[in-house]
Amino acid sequence: MVLIVKKGTVPPTPHTEFYAIPKVLTKEEIHGSYGFSGAWSRKIHVRFYPTEQVKPPKKSDFALVPDFPPEADVLQPYHIFTGRMPHEGDAIRGRKPIVHGTRTTLSISKPSQSMPKETFFRNGERHEVYFVQDGEGSVRSEYGDLKFRKDVYIAIPKGTTYRIDLSSPKAWFLLVESTHPINFAPHYFNKEGQATLMSPVVETEIETPDLPPYRDERGEFPIDVKHGGGRITRITLGHHPFDLVGWEGALYPFVFDVKSHHGIAREIHTAPPMHQTFQSGNVPHSGFSLCSFVPVMAGWHPLEVPAPYAHFNVDSDELMFFCNPFYGAREGVVEEGSFTFHPGSTPHSPQGNAAQRSLAARGKVQARLAVMLDTYFESMRITTHGFAHRDPQYVLSWAETAPHAEAKVEGWESPSA
Repeated sequence: MVLIVKKGTVPPTPHTEFYAIPKVLTKEEIHGSYGFSGAWSRKIHVRFYPTEQVKPPKKSDFALVPDFPPEADVLQPYHIFTGRMPHEGDAIRGRKPIVHGTRTTLSISKPSQSMPKETFFRNGERHEVYFVQDGEGSVRSEYGDLKFRKDVYIAIPKGTTYRIDLSSPKAWFLLVESTHPINFAPHYFNKEGQATLMSPVVETEIETPDLPPYRDERGEFPIDVKHGGGRITRITLGHHPFDLVGWEGALYPFVFDVKSHHGIAREIHTAPPMHQTFQSGNVPHSGFSLCSFVPVMAGWHPLEVPAPYAHFNVDSDELMFFCNPFYGAREGVVEEGSFTFHPGSTPHSPQGNAAQRSLAARGKVQARLAVMLDTYFESMRITTHGFAHRDPQYVLSWAETAPHAEAKVEGWESPSA
């Protein structure tokens, strides 16, 4: 057998080609000539096609269809305490959508156990990016194994069959789903697919799957497939889905450490486009920007106000997950795991005296860490899960009479200094 495995570094866009090899294949048989417009992968199975089902498909015993409270139709900002949500179930069954749109969903998953042995999941309708707020483990897929840890992104293309095993007692994920591929921001790359010298991300800093020996096993292997707006259908293969002897292409899961987003500082306020890590779709028709607010030096101009000014994004809904409570504009309001949802039709600003307090942070590295998503012309709605864990007083938190705690920190020394 001629086996050629190439692991590219171009972020994934969707197309997958399957091959089973009950016979020895030549190089020409493995490599065809295809006119695919986006990234693709060819998977080389050791014996059986991935279409061989041994039981009729059936409705699974759980679903991920979001539902909404009546209040979701009332325009207001929200603050959701995801840190107070319970740990339960595994990474898939414990997934709880908190904000949902026609093309984008954000969920919280706080598993307390690995997925049941020899069971698998496949999102058949949306691409996924997990942000690991806490915990360690492995994402195991037909492409191989990816180890994860705190503060990394895990990008999983639509259609990937995988399972999540924990090596820690529990974990905590922010999950972003999109009907469009989720890639590094295209303006960071030149026509050759390499990051420009001014890019805050570098494509070679991703972590790729480690392909273990193939599993040539017969039996019953259930795969729960998400489709149709969150419905789950269970299909059962007669062979282990991780039976690949190799694969090639540029469509595959990968890990990207948030610390590999190298923040860009300048003399005056650095607007969110400087913080963008990933992009889904394109303005104005679809998708979103996914930004990483990593520790970076605040502006040092003598008139600089590091806290962001009052604004509203008329074409975007702004959603932000706070990995720690040290985000200057919200300090004293948010806690670890706070999630804010500011609809595009309403302005928002620093709360209380946060703007004045931020003057002390000029030229200092801020201790913040946060993940932000701005939609492209898409309106989001709070779900029942999100509404149940909201701060009911958040909409009034900008009032002069609202109490605000003092800042816990003014800044810290750069960890790379």
